[in-house]
Amino acid sequence: MLAMIQVYNTMEGHKVDFVPRDAGKVAMYVCGPTVYNYIHLGNARPIVVFDTIRRYFKYAGYAVTYVQNFTDVDDKIINRAIEEKSSAAAVAEKYIAAYFEDVQELNVLPADVHPRVTEHMPQIIALVEQLLAKGAAYEVNGDVYFAVESFADYGKLSGRDLEDMQAGARVQVGEQKRNPMDFALWKAAKPGEPSWESPWGPGRPGWHIECSVMSREYLGDGFDIHGGGADLIFPHHENEIAQAEAASGCCFARHWLHNGFITVNDEKMSKSLGNFFLLREILEKFPGDVVRFYLLNTHYRSPIDFDDEKLQIAAKSLGRIRNAYALLQELAEQPAADPQPEASDALRQAAETLQHCFAAAMDDDFNTALAIAAIFDFTKAVNTHAAQAEQTAVQEALRLLEALDEVIACIKPRQKGLNDELVGKLMDLLIEVRQQARQRKDWGTADYIRDALKECGIALEDGADAVRWKILE
Repeated sequence: MLAMIQVYNTMEGHKVDFVPRDAGKVAMYVCGPTVYNYIHLGNARPIVVFDTIRRYFKYAGYAVTYVQNFTDVDDKIINRAIEEKSSAAAVAEKYIAAYFEDVQELNVLPADVHPRVTEHMPQIIALVEQLLAKGAAYEVNGDVYFAVESFADYGKLSGRDLEDMQAGARVQVGEQKRNPMDFALWKAAKPGEPSWESPWGPGRPGWHIECSVMSREYLGDGFDIHGGGADLIFPHHENEIAQAEAASGCCFARHWLHNGFITVNDEKMSKSLGNFFLLREILEKFPGDVVRFYLLNTHYRSPIDFDDEKLQIAAKSLGRIRNAYALLQELAEQPAADPQPEASDALRQAAETLQHCFAAAMDDDFNTALAIAAIFDFTKAVNTHAAQAEQTAVQEALRLLEALDEVIACIKPRQKGLNDELVGKLMDLLIEVRQQARQRKDWGTADYIRDALKECGIALEDGADAVRWKILE
């Protein structure tokens, strides 16, 4: 039986039981980046959040179809192409490739489908035609606009009232809109811009229609989860709903999930404020696993205030978990000489508690912060009992931690260039050389190896039966 998961549905403004369209299956669509630059930390948060949500659904036994788009034609891409003396297509390809490089460092799984706007022009044009036929859109000089007054539920996601929005809006000189809140479905081509042929002349799509088209293309109407950052609630997601439901007459998406902002000194991270940090810049100072762990240590709907010190704290915290993981790995291969039943029972009880608490946290709107706290509690039990526990108890604990890491995806170290096996062999060699020096009473060499490793961030612990090593916090 599948777990009952609760999600905070932005449409309803509270937590609801997750009930999928099709039993045992989850259809997810998440808005991806506009590819005109390298992604920043604010972009990275929804990528990590929804990757983790997808992973947990799979862990809980659901079959998941995950779609994340690329906006590969846009004013920003065109402007960047001019700056780089390139084409919009070349710019898009460059930054899509960079995107995959960056998110791989965060251990993010590729989506099942990564659709691009430029690959779906026939479907986009067909939806615009459908909206025109239904009287929900109008054409003026090659531009096509969605008529918001034609959709009675406009504002239902964001909780905004159309009349209030109209009162505060302005129509700029030269605009052809009937209503200041109307938005572009199709834009007539300007000289030198990429364009596609349409019934209204050459042009390109507006921003909002692309996601309505691509989500329905791969997931159908009434798919389970539409996700993205809170900044997309209005106007992007609001407009997606209006377009899709005006065309189909049925529910567009069943659940709307939105992650909170990343702030810097309590101000929203944004390009306009000049306080954003490219993920690449951060990855030059911190491993991707640490960045992922840092992002997951806060509930996805809550804001995160960013600075290097918080990442350093995250690195130390992750190090403590990894030390416990490494200890379990070692003991799974080299069992205790005199295992104690009490220690085995205590380790098994701790593992059982972890499994329960982890699931309870994740079932409650994917509370990764509480899930990680449960893992911390478990590591205390590992450090206290594992060395005296029987091998089977240790192996069970190790398998559980590895299973949970399929969700968290940052506990198992990922070495670049050096794999874990090789690192372990090198440490075994150094420990052996040091032990031989101690046997010869060559204390100078033995102390030198210990102190040099400590400077590298590795501590040696001389036990009664063996020498162990761990990464310092």
